[in-house]
Amino acid sequence: MKNHMTVSFDAISINEAFARMTVSAFLVGMDPTVEELTDIKTAVSEAVTNAIIHGYDDAEGKVVMTCEIEGRDVTIYIQDQGQGIADVDKAREPFYTSRPELERSGMGFAFMEAFMDELDVYSGPGLGTTVVMKKRMRDRESYAAV
Repeated sequence: MKNHMTVSFDAISINEAFARMTVSAFLVGMDPTVEELTDIKTAVSEAVTNAIIHGYDDAEGKVVMTCEIEGRDVTIYIQDQGQGIADVDKAREPFYTSRPELERSGMGFAFMEAFMDELDVYSGPGLGTTVVMKKRMRDRESYAAV
């Protein structure tokens, strides 16, 4: 099965919950486990929150979320056209935050990486950021074995 959706929304904090619910609704046809759905929603939440807080720094902007299903593989893209990340490797280090005044934990990328099978981050100063997350869902036959 192949399926695709793209949604664009304002970079405001209330839309983080919208992104979580949208990805949940999109994936429901795959009959995900509660754990799979929770993992994906958490990763999406972290990526969208990063785009809003770090990408736009309280300025107006848009976040674009694209989800693709191919077989049992899910790929999610979270994109912003914000300020970008100068040092992606540094930003991916646990506990690093570019906004310590907001008391951020610096664990966003670490959580995304822990809950998804693959994580790629494409960014540069002034170029915005694209986070690509992939997860392979369990085969339906394996549900009975759990």
